[in-house]
Amino acid sequence: MTSRFFSPLATLIIGLCIASCTAGKGGSDSDHLVILHTNDTHSSIDPDSRDNGGIARRKVIIDSVRAEHSNVMLVDAGDAVQGSLYFTIFGGEVERALMNELGYDIRILGNHEFDRGMKKLAEEWGQVTATRLSTNYDLTGSTLEGLFVPTVIKEVNGHKIGFIGLNLDPVGIIAEENCEGVKYLDALEKANEAAARLRSEGVEMVIAVSHLGYDPTQGTSDVDIARGSKDIDIIIGGHSHTAIDPANPDSPQWRIPNAEGDTVTVLQTGSRGSAVGEIDIDLATRTVTPKLIPVNNRLDSRIDTKFASLIDPYRVKVDSLRAYKIGETPNEFERTSTRMLNLFSDFVRERGAEISGKPVDLSIMNKGGIRNSLMAGDITKGEIIDIAPFENRVVVLDILGADLLENIGIMTGQEGQGVSSNVKVLYDPETHAVNSVTIDGRPVDPARSYRLATIDYLAAGNDYMTPLKRAVTIARSKDILYEALIEYIESGRLNRLLAAPDDTARMTSF
Repeated sequence: MTSRFFSPLATLIIGLCIASCTAGKGGSDSDHLVILHTNDTHSSIDPDSRDNGGIARRKVIIDSVRAEHSNVMLVDAGDAVQGSLYFTIFGGEVERALMNELGYDIRILGNHEFDRGMKKLAEEWGQVTATRLSTNYDLTGSTLEGLFVPTVIKEVNGHKIGFIGLNLDPVGIIAEENCEGVKYLDALEKANEAAARLRSEGVEMVIAVSHLGYDPTQGTSDVDIARGSKDIDIIIGGHSHTAIDPANPDSPQWRIPNAEGDTVTVLQTGSRGSAVGEIDIDLATRTVTPKLIPVNNRLDSRIDTKFASLIDPYRVKVDSLRAYKIGETPNEFERTSTRMLNLFSDFVRERGAEISGKPVDLSIMNKGGIRNSLMAGDITKGEIIDIAPFENRVVVLDILGADLLENIGIMTGQEGQGVSSNVKVLYDPETHAVNSVTIDGRPVDPARSYRLATIDYLAAGNDYMTPLKRAVTIARSKDILYEALIEYIESGRLNRLLAAPDDTARMTSF
């Protein structure tokens, strides 16, 4: 089903005719609604380095479920873009075209949808065929005005199911210039308001599609929404990359009590398309049965070759960069590892000293700026762009010790970020309070000025590092971070760090 432009004041009502429209087998489960959901797929069109994910494999699962059930919906909870060469080169076109082909019913914005700015976002999302849902963004006067509805009601065999879309606060996570005109409205307040209104319109269940995160360190989370709500039954989440598997007893809690003691089902599929979530809802009893379906090579024999061929024209440019060798490494650097974070932090310090022409006291790097792993063996240009796809530049700042200590306190609250090898941070694991910070073995002096290398995204106060905004910019690289990395690898200047990786935790709780 296709939606185009809607008034933001109206509730969209769509009859779900999937039994006749999407090849349901016979209607024996006509009193069930099956929702397939994804989140944070991050431009993962192809399988990853460990052969998980891949959008063609995802289609196998979607087609299989649609063939078995009468009423199926497909929903995405944001951050469908940014994280591979497909986005770097084509700016969202590939993801949009393929998700349209998959027949998504509802999509919401994540923070990375804003990475190319509002004009580009409006161009791409003007072509999205899913219902575009946003309950707590006021888009009046922005380039996105008219593209989104605050709520939607799906009618399934006489039952009304309401949907709302919850977006995160852009402040501190989206570059200010990339979300001009977007006004954030309190997520919990708007969620409760919209859910209550949907109930008054005869809706039997309310489902929130959210990009707030399961339990982030900043802002309102899905858990907060669940605990503070009265009328929401299910939250389909994203942003925190949390894999919630109801079949795994060690998985994060997925049944959360609400403000009245009822249970809210909170789900999320992890990231990079490694799994698809399935929610089976018995509409007669309102029983919710969720599961997590892995996306891997067991599906390869059933891939739709016609769908896969849609990727081929784009893959030509992607593969050419992935085949362009620039160096090699004897070691693997896994994306979320201390080893990888240390590599980036030390590189940023070296690059900062180079562009400023003077030694740099320390560097700071964020975990979120690293999007892929570096495998042992040949290093290609495409691989480095996949690892650091953002258009960040290295900057050098002069920062007061007191502001530096405050910023490190924010970093410990985020379970640690990256710092250069000459920095040691000890903090309390319960309170995240900083116990000590040393640079070259000496405690940080709150009254002294320090020369800090980082990336411009953090220097602007993003990732909630607002103390960095008080620093004075001394130097800024002309090249993008991945361009500098490629040059360092090609020239051999990164060989020392690649050959002798540091696995030491530099920010340590005890």
